[in-house]
Amino acid sequence: MNYREVTVTGEYMARLETGADWREEIETLARDVDAEAGWFSALGSVEDAELWFYDQDDKEYQSVTFDEPLEVAACVGNVSLLDGEPFAHTHAVLSRRNGQALAGHLNAGTVFAGELYFRAFEQPLTRERDEQTELDLWL
Repeated sequence: MNYREVTVTGEYMARLETGADWREEIETLARDVDAEAGWFSALGSVEDAELWFYDQDDKEYQSVTFDEPLEVAACVGNVSLLDGEPFAHTHAVLSRRNGQALAGHLNAGTVFAGELYFRAFEQPLTRERDEQTELDLWL
């Protein structure tokens, strides 16, 4: 197990910009507050979404897109550095109009409305390729 103690440097509430990309908004906030690591939760709605599922046998992401309005019932993740830039590792549960849930790694989504809580850490987290899983995991 890889763990460390972190020191919180700030806690932020943000409203995501309508029409912007959901994950990019989180990464922009991290850059704006000079955070190389943090934890977030969010809720709201998107106009469309691209979810990824990691196939553990093939060791690659499979993408599925939804071109429809969806509620963001839950969204959690962390921010770390990937190739020297803030990367928001974002997982979400999305809901269709009929209540059907969709979930996975939220790679992209056009914000309709979004509210974000972000807790920034002093200690950076850096992602590098893990040979066993072939994922970019933080050290």
